[in-house]
Amino acid sequence: MLTSRDRILTTHVGSLPRNDTITELLIKREAGEAIDPKTMSGELDRAVAEVVKRQKECGIDIGNDGEQQRVAFQTYMAARMTGYGGESKRRVGKDFVEHPDLLATFGRRFVHRAKISNAPQAIADVKYTDMGPIEDEIARFKSHAAGAFSESFMTAPSPGIVATTLMNVHYDSHESYVGALATELAKEYRAIHEAGLILQVDAPDLAMERVMMFQDETDEGFVKIAEMHLAAINKACEGIPADRWRLHVCWGNWEGPHVYDIALAKVLPVFYQTTAGAISIEFANPRHQHEYAAFKKHPFPKDKILIPGVIESTSNFVEHPEVVAGRIEQAVGAVGDRERVIASTDCGFGTFAGREWVAASIVWPKLKTMREGADLASQRLWGKKDA
Repeated sequence: MLTSRDRILTTHVGSLPRNDTITELLIKREAGEAIDPKTMSGELDRAVAEVVKRQKECGIDIGNDGEQQRVAFQTYMAARMTGYGGESKRRVGKDFVEHPDLLATFGRRFVHRAKISNAPQAIADVKYTDMGPIEDEIARFKSHAAGAFSESFMTAPSPGIVATTLMNVHYDSHESYVGALATELAKEYRAIHEAGLILQVDAPDLAMERVMMFQDETDEGFVKIAEMHLAAINKACEGIPADRWRLHVCWGNWEGPHVYDIALAKVLPVFYQTTAGAISIEFANPRHQHEYAAFKKHPFPKDKILIPGVIESTSNFVEHPEVVAGRIEQAVGAVGDRERVIASTDCGFGTFAGREWVAASIVWPKLKTMREGADLASQRLWGKKDA
């Protein structure tokens, strides 16, 4: 895993805008409609090639396939594993319980989208039986990314976020279900690692689920659940060196109040239990920009890289490069080491096909301004005239 040895490197969390054609095909495929394999393959090639090209143009150092090949960041697992059927009844988050008009607004805005709260549920033992799709994803990405990035990564969901989205009506406990998922998801994790890519495990459950599935828990009760979820991630990543995988955590990628989000200081010690070599945490979100203060109480581990969000992923504002530079410098000050900070976005820009908060044409200027801000910060942090 690269570090910012000579300048601040840039990356992002994973999902990037999908074009209308691939969005339509992915949603239809998820719904069970027959899709011509040749058509799908050709459109996926086109989509992946385009996002690789756009990332490179924006100056992204550590890039991926933009999750173009998946309908969503975690629910795609229902199509890769046996044991799923029916329809989950995922709880509505506290933001939307208190503000039903907000939920109604989103409902009108995102009419044609991937399944979110109504994904399939676990109705039998879950088994990851077909490695073909992940092998195809890896091969397609690598074929288009050759020479594009200094380093490449690929995402995969945590056992906890799969368990809290693809609900359980089969296992005798939530913990049993999470444990079973850890065993099965390890197969996809290893495939990504063995392909020479950096694995990113997406684990919004370690913070976001406080206001979703576990909104009736106390903060202390949630911390214990998060520790169990984190242990499952570590189990699934056994055998993958720390410097070959990173952990992403967030409070949920939606434009809402977020007033009930759990404070970073309460869950930061849980994050530190990861065996990953880097931790991605959102800090551009207006409800969490101040939370670098948590590092005073819980100093950032000296053996890990911090990947702070310096670009907000649900707003159509394009941050000024000086704003980005200031956020990066704040992160470096909190960590105490410029080389162990890599600039990133808060979350993805296309976590679910058909539900994008930021207009596609604005995503690229936002990524470009992250590069510009990283260059400004690098000039000051390394004392160079040109980063």
